[in-house]
Amino acid sequence: MLEKIREIVARQLNLEVSGIKEDTSFKDELGADSLDLFEVVMSLEEEFDIELPPEEVSNLNTIAEVAEYLKSRGVED
Repeated sequence: MLEKIREIVARQLNLEVSGIKEDTSFKDELGADSLDLFEVVMSLEEEFDIELPPEEVSNLNTIAEVAEYLKSRGVED
């Protein structure tokens, strides 16, 4: 699942996958703004066929936190 998330983030932010690690911060390290994060969330929803409430995902800061959140919502690897 981490690899898929990394690929989605890289695609949405026009970055290399190799520069995105589990503990990479969306805002601090990738420079993602709220629009970027919205697009990432939309892509995650499409990829994993899940609806992600904005108030819940707005507190997720790293790739690992997103993966844990998706697992807690029943998304399989």
